[in-house]
Amino acid sequence: MSKAAPLRLGINVDHVATLRNARGGARPDPVRLALAAIAAGADGITAHLREDRRHIRDEDMARLKAEISKPLNFEMAATDDMLRISLATKPHAVCLVPERRQELTTEGGLDVVGQHNALAPFIARLNDAGIRVSLFIAADPRQIEMAAKLKAPVIEIHTGGWCDAVVDGHKDKADAEWQRIIAGAKLALAAGLEVHAGHGLDYETAETISALPEIRELNIGYFMMGEALFVGIAETVREMRAAMDRGRARAQGAVSA
Repeated sequence: MSKAAPLRLGINVDHVATLRNARGGARPDPVRLALAAIAAGADGITAHLREDRRHIRDEDMARLKAEISKPLNFEMAATDDMLRISLATKPHAVCLVPERRQELTTEGGLDVVGQHNALAPFIARLNDAGIRVSLFIAADPRQIEMAAKLKAPVIEIHTGGWCDAVVDGHKDKADAEWQRIIAGAKLALAAGLEVHAGHGLDYETAETISALPEIRELNIGYFMMGEALFVGIAETVREMRAAMDRGRARAQGAVSA
C-alpha cells in the first residue's frame, strides 16, 4: 500500500514587515514571528525581498538565515541584484516570482516560456550554488513543461485565481481553476518536479488542496497573519496544520484505493 508524501507548511512573514514598516521602526519583528511559527509547527519560512523593499529588508533576510532552525525560502524576482543577495545569503531555496512595483501582491505566475532564455543561466547559477530553485507558475501545461526543461527541481502552483473565485462565490470559475490545478499537479509530478502551492490560501482552500497527493508543500502568509491578530500565531499554525491534516487524510485514502 503506497502512502501520500508528508505535506509541509511554509509560513510567509512578509506582512509582519509590512506592519513594522508602517511606522518605520523595528517592531513587530518578522524574525520573532518566524521563530514563533516554527515553535508552533511550521516547517519553513518564506520571505519575499522586493526590489522596492516595501516589506522585507536585506537585514531581515540575513537574520532569518542566521536565526531560524528550519529552511528559508527566499522569494524574489530574477534580477542581478537579487541573484547577488541570494548567493550571499545561501537560503535553502529560492522561489522565482514575477514582480511589478505597481502591484499590491504577486498578480500572476512567472512566464517561464517567454523568459526561458534569461531564466536558464539564472537557474543554473542557483543550482550550482546548492540552492533549490522553485518557479512560481500557473498550472499551465506549457509553463510546467518548460520548468522541467529549465532544470528547476520545484514548481509552486499559483492558487490565487482559484482561491479568489472560492471566496467570491464564483463556483464555475472556481471549479474550472480547480481542475487546472489538479491536472497541473499531476503533469508536474510526472515531469519529475516537486509540486508546491500557494497564494490566497485559507483554512478551507488549504484543506481542499491538501487532498492532492502530488502536493508536497503549501506556502501561506497573508491569511495567517490576519488570523494571528485575533488568536495568535501559534493557534493559527495549529489550525492550519489541522486543516491540512484533514485534507491529507483524504489524499491517503485516494492513494491507497
